[in-house]
Amino acid sequence: MTDEDKTIERADSKPSTEEEIPMNLRSINGNEPTEGNDQLNSSEEKPQETPTESNCLQRLRETFARPPRELLATAIRNATMTVLLCALVWLDHGSEVLPGGNVFGIIVVCSCAMIGGKLVGLIKLPTLPPLPPLLGMLLAGFLIRNIPVISDNVQIQHKWSFYLRSIALSIILVRGSLKLDTKVLKKLKGVCVRLAVGACLVEACASALLAHFLMGLPWQWGFILGFVLGAASPAVLTPSMLLLKKEGYGVKKGVPTLLLAAGSFNAILAITGFNTCLGMAFYTGSTVVNVLGGVSQVLIGVVTGSLLGFFIQYFSSSDQDNPVWKRVFLVLVFSELVVFSSLYFGFPGSGEIPCTVLIAFVAVAGWTGNKEVIENIVRVAWIVFEPLLFGLLGAEVSVASLRPETVGLCVATLGIAVLIRILTTFLMVCFAGFNIEEKIFIAFAWLPKAMIQAALGSVALDTARLYGDTLLEDYGMDVLTVAFLAILITALIGHLLIGFLGPRLLQKAEHQDKDENVQGEPSE
Repeated sequence: MTDEDKTIERADSKPSTEEEIPMNLRSINGNEPTEGNDQLNSSEEKPQETPTESNCLQRLRETFARPPRELLATAIRNATMTVLLCALVWLDHGSEVLPGGNVFGIIVVCSCAMIGGKLVGLIKLPTLPPLPPLLGMLLAGFLIRNIPVISDNVQIQHKWSFYLRSIALSIILVRGSLKLDTKVLKKLKGVCVRLAVGACLVEACASALLAHFLMGLPWQWGFILGFVLGAASPAVLTPSMLLLKKEGYGVKKGVPTLLLAAGSFNAILAITGFNTCLGMAFYTGSTVVNVLGGVSQVLIGVVTGSLLGFFIQYFSSSDQDNPVWKRVFLVLVFSELVVFSSLYFGFPGSGEIPCTVLIAFVAVAGWTGNKEVIENIVRVAWIVFEPLLFGLLGAEVSVASLRPETVGLCVATLGIAVLIRILTTFLMVCFAGFNIEEKIFIAFAWLPKAMIQAALGSVALDTARLYGDTLLEDYGMDVLTVAFLAILITALIGHLLIGFLGPRLLQKAEHQDKDENVQGEPSE
């Protein structure tokens, strides 16, 4: 090829290259390429070139496309329900929902108690079950009462508080009766009875002596305080024992099962003794008359509870529509009716006995197959009233009304009574086939107090308020203060001791029998 031809080829190729560039630019923008257009195009293309922003937008769309879950959903749902409830009550009663009203106070106490329970439940220590939520509920009520600005706006009349606590007490007693397992009681026999009866009676008598000589309470009120302190707490004991049982500690000797079974029986005995002494304390006359009056109240409760239990069992047979709900309704409503009727007719010691032992126990004895369903329904009712019970109990204790010497005497009475209980429990499980380590664990595991103390601690004070006697109200306030301190101190210490001593003192079973795991667990 000649030089002339090469020159022609270069001349022909130049325009073709210059034409390709504008065509490519037109194909992208659809306009002629200019310097301004280049800058504009570069600025418009920047959002498309950042995948981070597109991912954020996509995540936002996905977040709002599905409803919230877990804690956020629970908070939004509960807040909406509270606002709707307040709106309905405000339309009817108006001032009750505003600050200073009863409904406003109940909602604040219940909400704060639930939040306090959740926060305490989030505290988790290694190798230990979560802390009992009741501590947070109790402290929430105590703070509401003793923070000046809040206490001025949260006011609940004693009558409202009394009715709510009575309902909660009835639910506790029904749950305790449903949890009584006759098969386990028959199997454990003597040691279970010794553990439940011996520890309760010895601590009650020791507390009565201490309360009489240290705190200056009359003998009747000393025994009222003694039986308030005489019960161990299923609310603290149950989750700890179930955790140890799941991991195999003490299963071979039946230690968790023994404590769970004896716990329910111990609670029933403490409530029975409390009711008997409460009836005696509000009778006037000689000691013999007071004793006979207390025994007569128990007999009235036994007869009434037996009749109502058989009535519910007979007229709520399984061939009816929705028998489970009808049975739960009858048991709970009759229990509430008996509790309020006993107070209305002047028998403050006879209501709870048929409610706990006979109404629920006799009625459920004739029902087969759906006892667990009934227990679950009653458990839901307890979930609603548990924060109210502990929150209202904490709200009864005012720092301004407590004298330092009174608090000191209450702590001394509680501490000595607890030490006597530990020693008594150790002696009660002797000659029962346990080694020294297991006896020590059982003695300390029987320490925590919570649910029964919360239920009974304010009953004496409420009854004294019904009679309008200032001196009796002071006695009731002393009982309430000791119950409050007992929950605050022993629930936490007992919980930590069970979790710490269990793996160290109990033998761990290598192979657990399945039947052992499912065996009766009378918890609360």
